[in-house]
Amino acid sequence: MPRAPRPAPALAAIGETPLTALPGCGPRVAEKLAARGLQSLQDLWLQLPRQYEDRTRLTPIAALQPGVPAQVEGRVEAVDRGFRYRPMLRVALDDGSRGTLVLRFFHFRAAQVAQFRPGVRVRCYGTPRPGQHGLEIVHPSYRIIGEADDALGDSLDPVYPAIEGIGPATLRRLIGLALDRLPEVEALELLPERLRSELRLPTLREALLTVHRPPPGADLPALLAGTHPAQRRLALEELLAHHLSLRRQRIAQQTHAAVVLRDTTLAARLRESLPFALTGAQQRVFAEIRGDLGRPSPMLRLVQGDVGSGKTVVAAMAAVMAVAAGRQAALMAPTELLAEQHLANLRGWLQPLGVNVAWLAGKVTGRARAKVLETVAAGEAQVVVGTHALMQEGVVFRDLALAIVDEQHRFGVHQRLALRDKGAGVLADGERERIHVVPHQLVMTATPIPRTLAMAAYADLDVSAIDELPPGRTPVQTVALGAERRPELVERIRMACAEGRQAYWVCTLIDDSDEVVAQAAQTTYEELGRQLPGLRVGLVHGRMKAADKQATMLAFKCGEIDLLVATTVIEVGVDVPNASLMIIENAERLGLAQLHQLRGRVGRGSAASRCVLLYQSPLSQLARQRLETMRETNDGFVIAEKDLELRGPGELLGTRQTGLVAFRVADLVRDADLLPRVQQLAERLLAEAPDTAERIVARWVGGAARYASA
Repeated sequence: MPRAPRPAPALAAIGETPLTALPGCGPRVAEKLAARGLQSLQDLWLQLPRQYEDRTRLTPIAALQPGVPAQVEGRVEAVDRGFRYRPMLRVALDDGSRGTLVLRFFHFRAAQVAQFRPGVRVRCYGTPRPGQHGLEIVHPSYRIIGEADDALGDSLDPVYPAIEGIGPATLRRLIGLALDRLPEVEALELLPERLRSELRLPTLREALLTVHRPPPGADLPALLAGTHPAQRRLALEELLAHHLSLRRQRIAQQTHAAVVLRDTTLAARLRESLPFALTGAQQRVFAEIRGDLGRPSPMLRLVQGDVGSGKTVVAAMAAVMAVAAGRQAALMAPTELLAEQHLANLRGWLQPLGVNVAWLAGKVTGRARAKVLETVAAGEAQVVVGTHALMQEGVVFRDLALAIVDEQHRFGVHQRLALRDKGAGVLADGERERIHVVPHQLVMTATPIPRTLAMAAYADLDVSAIDELPPGRTPVQTVALGAERRPELVERIRMACAEGRQAYWVCTLIDDSDEVVAQAAQTTYEELGRQLPGLRVGLVHGRMKAADKQATMLAFKCGEIDLLVATTVIEVGVDVPNASLMIIENAERLGLAQLHQLRGRVGRGSAASRCVLLYQSPLSQLARQRLETMRETNDGFVIAEKDLELRGPGELLGTRQTGLVAFRVADLVRDADLLPRVQQLAERLLAEAPDTAERIVARWVGGAARYASA
């Protein structure tokens, strides 16, 4: 690919022109736009419509369909202002099509009421819905028209995302002014002409004008679905920008040095001491990690594996490779419950090998904390397990060589960077020159990531999958029952516990306050205690003191509690092989990934296990699809793909968790077929036209590129 020529400075600067250069965009308006990241003409060019209104035609009132946006025109038939203490403006329109439409306004002014005189012609646009007296539109956009003022629009009207303090008309006007300044030449164009021709894509200028100002006869269904060639053109460049930002992050990371870890003797001793054999998938993934650790550049690897696939033991084998080299390893988990589970496992496996495993969490305070910090700084703590406390300023490692982050999607990007930076400045010995190094990074997740999402969100990481469960694990049978069958479940619990098994009852009531969830769990705990007098019932929720919560979990694991009533605090990190029954109340309120994580708490032993999804009717279409998916499969990777399809990448990952900046036009489900092409093009641009790559990232990602991943 030939190196793209740089545009003339004057043309290149047009996109960077501040918005205050536009008429009517004073300092106050500019400040409100800047709060949404809109500071230059280019930012307004890329502020794309979220939908379109078709004002090119009128729909007869009699032909309106509930939920389908439409433009109608009629004469005011009657006006009602409501009662004094419950003011509400209702305007009845009649267009002679044997139908009446009511316009309803909850907020209105006296001048607005005066406009709606009987006989006046009104043209309005909105989404009709069933009301008390037929169809109605709440707060439609409208205008009063005269006899001669009847011309319809000749193009689709764009609707932009709302910006606080900026009216829709003002935003449309400013975007229109910005579009008027689009260069006539291809100074905007960054994609190679050969690629555009091959994919039959328009230029950036053509694409922007089409999306902002759809011409007469434009394919409205395609525009609304995001599949119009103009949108595909923009989606391709946006995906390319995000991929390039992640690849640059990876390249920058590879310029650092890392301690070479090749000694596997301690890892071999650990493997021999385990009471179980590693699966083929575990062996394969450890071989990949071992290869990374043996290189002088930092490992950046994501290990994903289904619930119970054995990621922790693979991480432990990597950790002891650091220990064997005289270095330190750290494992960070998002909750104390999960961190303590890792602590118990690592101490059980590593202390017999003479490895000192330290514990550092928020509840470790006073002299105990000071002592731990001292051992970490001196290097006596060879493996350190903890929560966010590991990233605090007072925590200093002597020579951290491996940073392991579990359930990495629960941490913010800044937090993961903070743990990585704990190793910055460590000096590598045994070299002719003493050089600064950064730790190898291993991140793990029990939430399998769909392939398309991994390609887009984790392009800076090598991805491994532990896609095989240990032998002896039995698939969990899943059923969905209506809440009216709750008494049957109480009896089923009684029978299971009489056979020596244990059970979970998870309360998932969702509210703005954690307190409400705790109260729901408390009420359920008391009710089940009365209904099952012969059983030992325990309670765990997020508002309990950490010590009380841990004591209850330990009692459940030791078999001293038959039935554990809990909130979703037990989603990860709880391993009780004897538990064979899981009941999830209000299951329709949870997403697929969380339901799958909760279900993973049972089926960890050899006994047949069941998961009951207890739901409240009526079910929404989305909830019904989630419950059906849970019944049909136990495969976390299949569930992850379905979850992506149902919820989309934004909700599935979230900007804070991944650093993946919200897409303006691209959709990782709809545009998945573009990703292989994006990967190929990114590699070529980085190798042959780095200036072009830089400008593409600046256009779409800007300053967020620093935190595109960690």
